[in-house]
This record gives sequence, C-alpha cells and structure tokens, in this order.
Amino acid sequence: MPSVQYTNRRHAGVALAMVLRDMPLENPLVLALPRGGVPVGKEIARALGAPLDVLLVRKIGAPGNEEFAVGAIVDGPEPNWVVDEQMLERFDPAPEWFEQQVLEQIRELERRRVLYRGVKAPAQLEDRDLIVVDDGLATGSSMRAALKCLREHHPHRVVLAVPVGPAETVEKLRDEVDALVCLDTPSPFRAVGDHYRDFRPLSDQEVIDLLAK
Repeated sequence: MPSVQYTNRRHAGVALAMVLRDMPLENPLVLALPRGGVPVGKEIARALGAPLDVLLVRKIGAPGNEEFAVGAIVDGPEPNWVVDEQMLERFDPAPEWFEQQVLEQIRELERRRVLYRGVKAPAQLEDRDLIVVDDGLATGSSMRAALKCLREHHPHRVVLAVPVGPAETVEKLRDEVDALVCLDTPSPFRAVGDHYRDFRPLSDQEVIDLLAK
C-alpha cells in the first residue's frame, strides 16, 4: 500500500498553497474542479487572497466501464469537449453513442451550474493568472479538456496545481499549461484516494457551502 500523504483535501490544499504563494501571480483566480477539488482550492484561495470559482467538467466514461475515459466535456456558453479517439476505437460503441453521452453530460453540467452558482455570473478569465485545482490526477482526460477550454478565454497564464498524480499523466499535461505544480508522483500509482486518510465523496451541499464562504 502507498504511504498516505494527506489527512484530507484541506490538508492537501494547505500544502499546495505553501508552494503557490511564492509564485509571482497577476490577478489570480482559483478554479476548482468539483466536487473534490473545491476544498483543495478553498485553502489555496484563502492563502493567496484570491477569489474561488468552479470549473465544471464531466468525464465521458467508456460503455460498460466508466472508469476508462473516452472524452470529457467542459461547461460554457458553447460547451467544449475532447475525444480520445484511440480509446473510443478500442471500446467500439454503437453509432451515435458518443453524441448521446455528450448531451447527457451537458444536462448534468447545466444542473450543477445552477446548483453551485445560482444566478451568479462566472468569473472573468481574460488577462489573469488562472490556478486550476483538483484533489489529484488519474488519467488526466477531464483536466486536459478543462485546460484546452480555458485557453480560448485568453488568460494571462494558466497554472495547474494538484497534490498527487502519476508521472506519465503529469508529463502529458505539462505542455497544456504555463506552470505545473504536482507535489508527488508516486510509482506505482493506483488511485488518488490511496494518498488520503479521508477521501470521502463530497455532497453538492458541501460544495455550495464552501463556495458561499
């Protein structure tokens, strides 16, 4: 079993904040992937004196095996998605399956947007340093989709900050950002939750409460 680095997501956020606060950041905004990334991002935002918002992204799992991502979709006025063509070909789903999955995830993104933000408009992204946060990386498919989408908003810089992830995933994402902070890349890597003592799922209400604070 791998050693446990973090008591909980808040502990991981504090550890990341200690590194990030030494970076020269211009008008920073912390963008957390819900649900697990929000308590991590909350500690970073607190340490930096920066606002916190959510970056809504949904993984599209393979038919019959949702742990394997074949794509991901990011919320926005015009939702963006990415497809892993090799993985899609491997699972060989029925015609129009992917399009149906996209529509389902768009509906879920709309539900979460209303739930988490209400009528509040998303934060401005242009010409500021965006710190994208999650509680860890696995395949990186959802994060890759999120990062590609952010570039279209013309930020000043994009910084990816995660406590833990496999080295190969971290390297694949390095070219997508201006700076990358990953505190640990254990090998072998099995699952993000192995590196937390408390990795229980967060409820929607807990996310809403964290954002409200």
